[in-house]
Amino acid sequence: MPQPNHISGIAFLNLPTAAEYLSVSPNTLYVWRHRRQGPPSFRMGRRVMYRITALDVRVQAQEQADSRSNPALNPLTQKAQRRTKSHK
Repeated sequence: MPQPNHISGIAFLNLPTAAEYLSVSPNTLYVWRHRRQGPPSFRMGRRVMYRITALDVRVQAQEQADSRSNPALNPLTQKAQRRTKSHK
């Protein structure tokens, strides 16, 4: 998981720094937040903040959801499914 040296020891990141940490644009994080799709965030005063641990969990979940990173999801190793007749 990404752990740049310049932020080690910090528990929270603001939106621009979190975007840099995840290698996405700040606008992407803004859209995810608006759609409630991205990593959990909260307001600290006027700033939108992210826990680094939550960002790491998000990256790990994305890795596990990708069949190229998770051999258990590889469609080439799955048992073939039988087709069922459709009843009309």
